[in-house]
Amino acid sequence: MRSHLLNDTTAEHYRRSVTEGIERVAAKLATTSRPFTGVTVDALSPRIEEIDLDEPLHDTAAVLDELEDVYLRDAIYFHHPRYLAHLNCPVVIPAVVGEAVLSAVNSSLDTWDQSAGGTLIERKLIDWTTARIGLGENADGVFTSGGTQSNLQALLLAREEAKTDTAAKLRIFASEVSHFSVKKSAQLLGLGQDAVVSVPVGTDKRMQTVALARELERCKQDGLVPMAVVATAGTTDFGSIDPLPEIAELCEQYGVWMHVDAAYGCGLLASIKYRGRIDGIERADSVTVDYHKSFFQPVSSSAVLVRDASTLRHATYHAEYLNPRRMVQERIPNQVDKSLQTTRRFDALKLWMTLRVMGADGIGQLFDEVCDLAVEGWQLLAADPRFDVVVEPTLSTLVFRYIPAAVTDPAEIDRANLYARKALFASGDAVVAGTKVGSRHYLKFTLLNPETTTDDMAAVLDLIAGHAEQYLGESLDRAS
Repeated sequence: MRSHLLNDTTAEHYRRSVTEGIERVAAKLATTSRPFTGVTVDALSPRIEEIDLDEPLHDTAAVLDELEDVYLRDAIYFHHPRYLAHLNCPVVIPAVVGEAVLSAVNSSLDTWDQSAGGTLIERKLIDWTTARIGLGENADGVFTSGGTQSNLQALLLAREEAKTDTAAKLRIFASEVSHFSVKKSAQLLGLGQDAVVSVPVGTDKRMQTVALARELERCKQDGLVPMAVVATAGTTDFGSIDPLPEIAELCEQYGVWMHVDAAYGCGLLASIKYRGRIDGIERADSVTVDYHKSFFQPVSSSAVLVRDASTLRHATYHAEYLNPRRMVQERIPNQVDKSLQTTRRFDALKLWMTLRVMGADGIGQLFDEVCDLAVEGWQLLAADPRFDVVVEPTLSTLVFRYIPAAVTDPAEIDRANLYARKALFASGDAVVAGTKVGSRHYLKFTLLNPETTTDDMAAVLDLIAGHAEQYLGESLDRAS
């Protein structure tokens, strides 16, 4: 079995095996005509259940054949231009090369003696990102597994920086369309979900600062402690960006930690055309970025950034076997001092490879293209009487629903849209997301693929309308 260990004696075996895997994936990418096959849980589950993991195949080619049957054939392929559902981006080749390198070398980014140059590369990328944001010379941060962890760590720091001995008095303010991880973080931090004050949004789905000011004042008058305001730069459903400068003013006035969840909108940091849409982010105390959303990186690649590096001490724990205090005095850089994780992948390498091959402008150009595409999609939907579209896009998301001319019952329209999404997914012709606006069911295009065209969007809208009309026709037949 030692022949499977990656080392100096098995380098050729490694090269052949990885090449076999790459060739299978490349062939699949080249021949995939739909984003999904439409396979069902009931059809796929038995194929996986019948595999006996205690009986290995002892051959890479045989395992890849099996993998074709249980995974590759039926995987959902985000690179396809008609994958329009969630915040999953197609990935750039330099990042995939980085993924291959980091997996093989397998550095762990917790301590210097496990990563060396990897530590310095990650720190350089953190400095690059904080400079793009404008957080100042004392800024710092660390890579994380994703936006949920980044938000959790930011709110942990905010909790520890809050001037109170009574955690029950702490309150977090976030818009009613902010990410669910804000409430989840409050729960994990021992504050409870009720500690999160939901601030109304306007018709543009941006936080209403008048309402925020009112809630902050009420909090103060009730003897509670405003712990943090979470401003969202790119809401998951609408791509809306809260008014960052106005929120920063209120945070300064009330002495509140300002966190900006830019997991989605961080692509604007590289944007050539739209960077101004996140003006005010430089005034934040902490920022979440997800490179694996709008920097076209493979999962996972995220970071939490802070204005004041010293606040990261709240995540520090010194273990004698790992990062004893003497290492600080010896100026040995250990990233575990800043992180909620211990063992941690060298995910920063993917972004490093991308910047060194493509440059920031290359990333920004791709993100600008999908933002432009969203405007074209908005115009398409606004001109189509079959659909109601909720809000003009700020980033690359469109929320809409099919509205039949002959049906006025909102519940029946809801069912038609739910059916259309399900039928479209089952067909494998396209994948779209769904959400609720108020109590009503809507559909969603999340546009992160520059290869998607207006023709693709128009074709998918026709498919949605066709499925909805089929449902309504069958519904009328059943009722008659």
